[in-house]
Amino acid sequence: MVFDERLAWEKPCGGALPVKAQGRYPFLLDNAKPKARPNQITFGVSGGPQTRLRLREPMVVYAREDLNRMMLERAEAAGAEIEQARVLAVERSASGWKLTTSKGSATAGYCVVATGARNSLRRFGAKLAPPDVMMALGYYVPDTRHQAMHIEFPLEMEGYIWIFPRHNHTSVGICGKGAPSQALRREVERYMDRAGISRQGAAFYAHPIPSLTPEAWTTNRIAGDGWLAVGDAAGLVDPITGEGLYYALRSAELAAGAAIAGDGCPERWGRSYQEAVTRDFGADLATAAAIARRFYFGRFLGGPVIKRMVQFSARSPMFADVMQDLLAGNQPYLDLKPRLYRNLARTLAQIGASFLPGPRLRG
Repeated sequence: MVFDERLAWEKPCGGALPVKAQGRYPFLLDNAKPKARPNQITFGVSGGPQTRLRLREPMVVYAREDLNRMMLERAEAAGAEIEQARVLAVERSASGWKLTTSKGSATAGYCVVATGARNSLRRFGAKLAPPDVMMALGYYVPDTRHQAMHIEFPLEMEGYIWIFPRHNHTSVGICGKGAPSQALRREVERYMDRAGISRQGAAFYAHPIPSLTPEAWTTNRIAGDGWLAVGDAAGLVDPITGEGLYYALRSAELAAGAAIAGDGCPERWGRSYQEAVTRDFGADLATAAAIARRFYFGRFLGGPVIKRMVQFSARSPMFADVMQDLLAGNQPYLDLKPRLYRNLARTLAQIGASFLPGPRLRG
């Protein structure tokens, strides 16, 4: 049984799914729901260098209302009973759990908590302190002229601005950590003014996103006696990019796998699930948390890491390949530093050659 207070709605989110999600879940492409398929992305530093990549494989971007509706329809087709109600409280009972909802009560032998970052069931899921949260906010703009994705990094801020094309509007937003929401809103509005993107008729949104610190990853609570948490409720979000859709889908899949492998013994499910998450992507996200501040505030070769990243992508095909894999979700953070150092000499050679007269070096 699935309890969902709002069913399909336009959640505050960019809505882009990495290529690795499309490969693992073909239904994300093989469906009749409207979606955008951008195959180019520009990214750069505010007031600084910019570059453009043609993606090896297009991304897929959904309006969240459409994605949510599709997921609910798939659940119902698989046999789940959907009830539009808010779960107000969950208490232990002799047979498992007693749920109090906005429409009455229900009992359950096991609970899967999928309440997002604004989890009112405080006894379950990740314990998010202020340092473990970034804010995402922005506008849904009734304009479909933007066909490419764009990422812009304001220096001296842990976060970025995005433009994501959708099938019937454009999502323009910002996610940032350690800055007040008012400052983030001013930043994205200044960007929209510079880019000539009107806010007339646009809908504003804001929502917290888990972004666990390295310390929080060591104590993160994703399962307990008779329950487990998936997606944002478990803090399973990339601490650098704020991408959480893939990890929501994958953690739900791992939860189902733990239940199937548990062979009818719910007391095993939580531990099996926790081990599977750590093995599959948890250790990688913990690594991302450890390098997030260096990514946004570190320096390399006399300049900000982010600025060098943009410049290297424009002049080194080898470094551009790294960026392609990061955007696709196919480059683990655990192997990122070793890969960069393995390729550093050739990357610098390609950058140097790009300044020489004649054709640009290609790979």
